[in-house]
Amino acid sequence: MVKKILLALIAILALLAVVIAMRPAHFRIVRSTTVAAPMSTVFPLINDFHRWNTWSPWAKLDPTMKKSIEGPSAGVGSIYTWSGNNDVGEGRMTILESDPDQRVRIRLEFIKPFAATNLTELTLRPEGSGTLVNWEMTGENNFMSKAFDLFMNMDKTVGADFEKGLAQLRTVAEQRQ
Repeated sequence: MVKKILLALIAILALLAVVIAMRPAHFRIVRSTTVAAPMSTVFPLINDFHRWNTWSPWAKLDPTMKKSIEGPSAGVGSIYTWSGNNDVGEGRMTILESDPDQRVRIRLEFIKPFAATNLTELTLRPEGSGTLVNWEMTGENNFMSKAFDLFMNMDKTVGADFEKGLAQLRTVAEQRQ
Protein backbone atom coordinates (compact mmCIF):
# COMPACT_ATOMS: atom_id res chain seq x y z
CA MET A 1 0.00 0.00 0.00
CA VAL A 2 2.75 2.47 0.94
CA LYS A 3 4.63 1.48 -2.20
CA LYS A 4 1.56 2.28 -4.38
CA ILE A 5 1.14 5.65 -2.69
CA LEU A 6 4.82 6.49 -3.25
CA LEU A 7 4.62 5.42 -6.90
CA ALA A 8 1.49 7.54 -7.39
CA LEU A 9 3.18 10.51 -5.74
CA ILE A 10 6.28 10.09 -7.93
CA ALA A 11 4.07 9.85 -11.03
CA ILE A 12 2.21 13.04 -10.06
CA LEU A 13 5.47 14.90 -9.40
CA ALA A 14 6.92 13.69 -12.70
CA LEU A 15 3.80 14.83 -14.56
CA LEU A 16 3.96 18.21 -12.83
CA ALA A 17 7.65 18.54 -13.77
CA VAL A 18 6.82 17.79 -17.42
CA VAL A 19 3.97 20.35 -17.42
CA ILE A 20 6.24 22.99 -15.87
CA ALA A 21 9.10 22.23 -18.28
CA MET A 22 6.78 22.61 -21.29
CA ARG A 23 5.65 26.11 -20.30
CA PRO A 24 7.00 28.99 -22.43
CA ALA A 25 10.68 29.79 -21.96
CA HIS A 26 10.19 33.45 -22.91
CA PHE A 27 7.74 35.97 -21.45
CA ARG A 28 6.49 39.37 -22.50
CA ILE A 29 4.32 41.70 -20.43
CA VAL A 30 2.95 44.85 -22.10
CA ARG A 31 0.62 47.61 -20.98
CA SER A 32 -0.18 50.98 -22.58
CA THR A 33 -1.92 54.24 -21.85
CA THR A 34 -2.52 57.52 -23.62
CA VAL A 35 -1.33 60.68 -21.87
CA ALA A 36 -2.79 64.09 -22.67
CA ALA A 37 0.67 65.65 -22.83
CA PRO A 38 3.37 65.88 -25.50
CA MET A 39 6.21 63.36 -25.67
CA SER A 40 8.60 66.11 -24.56
CA THR A 41 6.73 66.29 -21.22
CA VAL A 42 6.50 62.52 -20.70
CA PHE A 43 10.04 61.58 -21.73
CA PRO A 44 11.94 63.27 -18.86
CA LEU A 45 9.72 61.41 -16.36
CA ILE A 46 10.87 58.02 -17.69
CA ASN A 47 14.46 58.95 -18.64
CA ASP A 48 15.46 60.29 -15.21
CA PHE A 49 15.36 57.87 -12.26
CA HIS A 50 15.16 60.88 -9.91
CA ARG A 51 11.63 61.43 -11.27
CA TRP A 52 10.47 57.79 -11.04
CA ASN A 53 9.34 58.23 -7.44
CA THR A 54 6.58 60.55 -8.66
CA TRP A 55 4.90 57.77 -10.67
CA SER A 56 6.49 54.36 -10.00
CA PRO A 57 3.95 51.78 -8.75
CA TRP A 58 6.54 50.43 -6.28
CA ALA A 59 7.84 53.71 -4.84
CA LYS A 60 5.31 53.91 -2.01
CA LEU A 61 5.16 50.20 -1.08
CA ASP A 62 8.02 50.58 1.39
CA PRO A 63 8.52 54.06 2.91
CA THR A 64 11.85 52.92 4.43
CA MET A 65 13.21 51.48 1.16
CA LYS A 66 16.85 52.37 0.55
CA LYS A 67 17.41 53.86 -2.92
CA SER A 68 20.39 55.25 -4.72
CA ILE A 69 21.04 56.70 -8.15
CA GLU A 70 24.49 56.53 -9.68
CA GLY A 71 26.12 57.65 -12.90
CA PRO A 72 24.61 60.32 -15.13
CA SER A 73 21.58 62.15 -13.74
CA ALA A 74 19.49 60.81 -16.65
CA GLY A 75 19.80 58.71 -19.78
CA VAL A 76 22.28 56.01 -20.76
CA GLY A 77 24.38 54.76 -17.86
CA SER A 78 22.08 56.02 -15.11
CA ILE A 79 21.69 53.32 -12.42
CA TYR A 80 18.93 53.00 -9.82
CA THR A 81 19.37 50.53 -6.96
CA TRP A 82 16.88 49.67 -4.26
CA SER A 83 16.58 47.45 -1.21
CA GLY A 84 13.36 47.17 0.73
CA ASN A 85 10.75 44.98 2.32
CA ASN A 86 9.21 41.83 0.80
CA ASP A 87 6.89 43.92 -1.37
CA VAL A 88 9.74 45.58 -3.26
CA GLY A 89 12.70 43.25 -2.75
CA GLU A 90 16.15 44.27 -3.91
CA GLY A 91 17.43 45.10 -7.36
CA ARG A 92 19.02 47.39 -9.87
CA MET A 93 17.95 49.17 -13.06
CA THR A 94 20.39 50.48 -15.65
CA ILE A 95 19.39 52.63 -18.62
CA LEU A 96 20.90 50.94 -21.68
CA GLU A 97 19.39 53.11 -24.42
CA SER A 98 17.73 56.50 -24.43
CA ASP A 99 16.23 57.94 -27.62
CA PRO A 100 14.93 61.45 -26.80
CA ASP A 101 11.13 61.67 -26.76
CA GLN A 102 10.86 58.11 -28.12
CA ARG A 103 12.25 55.30 -25.97
CA VAL A 104 14.08 54.26 -22.80
CA ARG A 105 15.45 50.70 -22.59
CA ILE A 106 16.43 49.37 -19.15
CA ARG A 107 18.19 46.27 -17.84
CA LEU A 108 16.21 45.23 -14.76
CA GLU A 109 18.07 43.01 -12.33
CA PHE A 110 16.21 41.47 -9.41
CA ILE A 111 18.40 40.26 -6.55
CA LYS A 112 15.80 39.43 -3.90
CA PRO A 113 13.46 37.68 -3.35
CA PHE A 114 14.67 35.81 -6.46
CA ALA A 115 17.41 36.50 -8.97
CA ALA A 116 16.34 37.43 -12.51
CA THR A 117 17.44 39.77 -15.26
CA ASN A 118 14.89 41.20 -17.69
CA LEU A 119 14.66 43.97 -20.25
CA THR A 120 12.15 46.77 -19.79
CA GLU A 121 11.29 49.28 -22.46
CA LEU A 122 9.14 52.38 -22.29
CA THR A 123 8.26 53.74 -25.72
CA LEU A 124 6.47 56.94 -26.70
CA ARG A 125 4.52 57.65 -29.85
CA PRO A 126 2.26 60.52 -30.88
CA GLU A 127 -1.41 59.77 -30.31
CA GLY A 128 -3.70 62.61 -31.40
CA SER A 129 -2.64 65.62 -29.36
CA GLY A 130 -1.07 63.41 -26.68
CA THR A 131 1.34 60.54 -26.25
CA LEU A 132 0.86 56.78 -26.32
CA VAL A 133 3.11 55.24 -23.65
CA ASN A 134 3.93 51.55 -23.98
CA TRP A 135 5.60 49.72 -21.06
CA GLU A 136 7.04 46.31 -21.89
CA MET A 137 9.10 43.76 -19.97
CA THR A 138 10.63 40.68 -21.57
CA GLY A 139 12.76 37.90 -20.22
CA GLU A 140 13.45 34.21 -19.98
CA ASN A 141 11.64 31.79 -17.70
CA ASN A 142 13.81 29.24 -15.92
CA PHE A 143 12.21 26.14 -14.39
CA MET A 144 11.45 27.90 -11.09
CA SER A 145 9.84 30.92 -12.74
CA LYS A 146 7.77 28.59 -14.96
CA ALA A 147 6.57 26.80 -11.83
CA PHE A 148 5.84 30.10 -10.08
CA ASP A 149 3.86 31.34 -13.09
CA LEU A 150 1.80 28.16 -13.05
CA PHE A 151 0.35 29.20 -9.69
CA MET A 152 0.66 33.01 -9.84
CA ASN A 153 0.16 34.56 -13.25
CA MET A 154 3.01 37.04 -13.74
CA ASP A 155 1.29 38.82 -16.63
CA LYS A 156 -1.64 39.67 -14.37
CA THR A 157 0.51 40.50 -11.35
CA VAL A 158 3.19 42.61 -13.04
CA GLY A 159 0.68 43.88 -15.61
CA ALA A 160 -1.46 45.30 -12.79
CA ASP A 161 1.62 47.12 -11.44
CA PHE A 162 2.37 48.48 -14.92
CA GLU A 163 -1.23 49.71 -15.24
CA LYS A 164 -1.01 51.46 -11.87
CA GLY A 165 2.34 53.04 -12.78
CA LEU A 166 1.09 54.19 -16.17
CA ALA A 167 -1.98 55.77 -14.55
CA GLN A 168 0.28 57.62 -12.10
CA LEU A 169 2.62 58.64 -14.95
CA ARG A 170 -0.38 59.98 -16.87
CA THR A 171 -1.51 62.02 -13.84
CA VAL A 172 1.96 63.48 -13.22
CA ALA A 173 2.55 64.33 -16.89
CA GLU A 174 -0.87 65.90 -17.34
CA GLN A 175 -0.41 68.05 -14.22
CA ARG A 176 2.78 69.46 -15.78
CA GLN A 177 0.76 70.83 -18.69
